Formats: sequence, structure tokens, C-alpha cells
Amino acid sequence: MTTPTAALAAAGVSIWLDDLSRTRITSGNLAELIATRNVVGVTTNPTIFANAITNPDDTSYDAQVAQLAASGASAEEAIFEATTQDVRDALDVFRPVWEQTGHVDGRVSIEVSPDLAHDTDGTAVQAKELWTKVDRPNLLVKIPATKAGLPAITAAIAEGISINVTLIFSLERYAEVIDAYLTGLEQAKAAGHDLSTIHSVASFFVSRVDTETDKRLAAIGTDEAVALKSKAGLANARLAYELYEQTFAGDRAAALLAAGANRQRPLWASTGVKDPALPDTLYVTELVAANVVNTMPEKTLEATFDHGVITGDTVTGAYEESREVFAGLAAVGVDFADVTQVLEDEGVEKFIDSWHDLLTQVREGLEAQR
Repeated sequence: MTTPTAALAAAGVSIWLDDLSRTRITSGNLAELIATRNVVGVTTNPTIFANAITNPDDTSYDAQVAQLAASGASAEEAIFEATTQDVRDALDVFRPVWEQTGHVDGRVSIEVSPDLAHDTDGTAVQAKELWTKVDRPNLLVKIPATKAGLPAITAAIAEGISINVTLIFSLERYAEVIDAYLTGLEQAKAAGHDLSTIHSVASFFVSRVDTETDKRLAAIGTDEAVALKSKAGLANARLAYELYEQTFAGDRAAALLAAGANRQRPLWASTGVKDPALPDTLYVTELVAANVVNTMPEKTLEATFDHGVITGDTVTGAYEESREVFAGLAAVGVDFADVTQVLEDEGVEKFIDSWHDLLTQVREGLEAQR
């Protein structure tokens, strides 16, 4: 019997897990998810690592923290060592997947420091440091799609570093992300890099769009506004896929693809349902299209495996319906450009807060060992 996750994979969606911890690797759980849930990649962020490293029930980091404390490492150095080890070990678990998928999947992402979100040069330098330190060809370095992040994305791609662009909320910014990727490929080609080795995904956030938009619709409160509830996230993502299709069918992309380059795949992020009134697999079953990634929290992955109904492509036939959603939002007075700017600002801020919480707790852990 075909499972829903197998059907999802057969429909062209790469299933990635939005979580990582040392215990998940060492216990064999990650390998089990690969074998039974069609998981072919992992994404991480500072919040995920904060939860893993500071979990009082998880002792798997204790020995390393004690060793780092004895060596006089700073909190930043300790986090760098711990997270790069986890990611490297996860990449080794995924190595067979990487080989079997022609180097497309089997990917694990690690993020540059959130403190660098508005620092182009610092981001570019740290992306290179992470790439060198982890030293695995199936790594993706995560760079946020802030204004400062865009030129850093180009610089990293130009050096042959594979990138996961994160925190994308608007179509306008997504267009700039694709441009940054193509510019990086053009520079990499000019520098003599093998374009076939450079991969990228563009992480387009979904559920957070509904959370912020629905809050505004509720405040407006008219029948027309209420009727648009929980429709913006899917509409936004579907139109992002249309933009992806159009841009990579264009002459500029075609020239690079002919030279061996890879398409920058859309990745659906923030796919855990925040509103309990919605189906718990909504942002999975309604965003099925070829050549996309869906990175899921484990709860969403298990819900999909248990009762997800996969009916094939649920994206490309919905472009007009999606445009109607945005016309409706404008008509009732929702400033969607403001929605996406608020979400980007909040997204960066949340990661910075998690990063500083992690620094504080690791610093305390190191001091307790000294």
C-alpha cells in the first residue's frame, strides 16, 4: 500500500524535516524517517538548535560542552562546534539519498548567525566559514532574504556554495531572490565553477502569512473580510510557484541551465498549521507541485503520513483563484505589502531572540563546567 508521504514524493514534492538534534541522529530516528516517511532532507534554524541543546532531558551535548569549557571556548565557538558537528553527521546519514537523487536531495541546512541579517559582508564571510567547516557537498547554508542578504546570496553562489534562502514572504522579494541566484550563477560561470554542483532552494513561508493576514481580516470584520480567512498563505505560495515557472522558463535562466546549472527550487516553510480550526495537513496537501520542497515539523509530517490525502498537483491550476484572493484582500483594505514586511521583520527578530537565548544558556553551561 502506498503511504501518503510516498504519494507526495511521487507527485514531485521533496519531504524535508524541519528539526534536528544529536539524539535524533544517534538514536537512528533520522534514518528511520528516511526509510519510513520518505524524508530526504532537514532544515534547521537557531530556534531548533536552542531547543535541542538546552533540552534538560537531552544529555548528548554534555560531554562536548565539558570539553569545550576545558578548552576555553566562547559561547559562540561552542555553538559553532556543536551545530556544525550535528549537521555534518546528519549530512553523512543523508549521503546515500544525495547519491540516489542525483545530488538534488539528501540536503541539510545550517544558518548563518541571525545577528548578521543586516550585514552583507559578515554574512558572506560566515557562509564561507560554515561551508568550509562542515565540508560536505550536500550542505546548504541558510541566508535570510533581507535586503542585506541578497548580495551575500549572490557572493556565496558565485563561490560555488549551495544556499538555502530563508524568510521569504512576498512575491517582490522572491523575484529579487531568484535574480540574486541567477547573478551568482553567472559570476560562478565566469569564474570557471562547475554550475552543476551548485544547488539552492528558496524558502517561502506559508502559515505565518495566514496568521498575520487573518488577524487583520478579523479586525476589519465584514462578511467580505471574514470570507477571505486562511486563504492568503496558499494564494501567495501558489503565485510564487507561478513566478518560479515563468522565470526559469526565461532566456536568462535557459542559458545557465544549458551550461549545467540547477533550478532554484521553491521550498514551502512554516507549514505547521497555527489555527486549530484548519486541517492539520492543509499546507502540505494544498501545495503539491513538481520540483518543490516541503519542510515539515514532525507533527505535520506524522499527520501527513497518517491521513494526508494527496490528489496530485494542487498549485498550477489555482493561479487565477489566487489572484482573486489578493484582489479581495485589497478590496477590503488589507495592505499586503505591509503584512509581508511585518513578517520579515518579525522573522528576523524571532531568530535573533532565539540565538541570544541560546548564547546565554550555552555561556551558563560553559561557566558551570569551569
